[in-house]
Amino acid sequence: QVQLVESGGGLVQAGGSLRLSCAASGRTFSSSAMGWFRQAPGKEREFVATISWSGSLTYYADSVKGRFTISRDNVKNTVYLQMNSLKPEDTAVYYCAADPGIVWRGSYYYTQGFNYDYWGQGTQVTVSS
Repeated sequence: QVQLVESGGGLVQAGGSLRLSCAASGRTFSSSAMGWFRQAPGKEREFVATISWSGSLTYYADSVKGRFTISRDNVKNTVYLQMNSLKPEDTAVYYCAADPGIVWRGSYYYTQGFNYDYWGQGTQVTVSS
């Protein structure tokens, strides 16, 4: 069992930065791939970024590539999403998710939300123009 709690959201001007954190409890965090997703009002949830259990593999949505960085600290049981050069279209509730297992199943697998077993409650990010 993994429990996830996101933090770090808030209101920022376009061009600014935020760092989201996702704190995990449970013994399987360090052997879980982690993902960040977001959902804007009236839109479907979309994939943002994923990282393998070791941190050696990452994959990003095209819309955030070069601006966002996912990382993890398996000692602190935390995954991060550093968001730079924020745009109004990045406004959404951001969720972290965990998929237990150390076998990397390919980048596409982790872009699909239904492949994750555990989800946090989300944190709001609002980017003003």
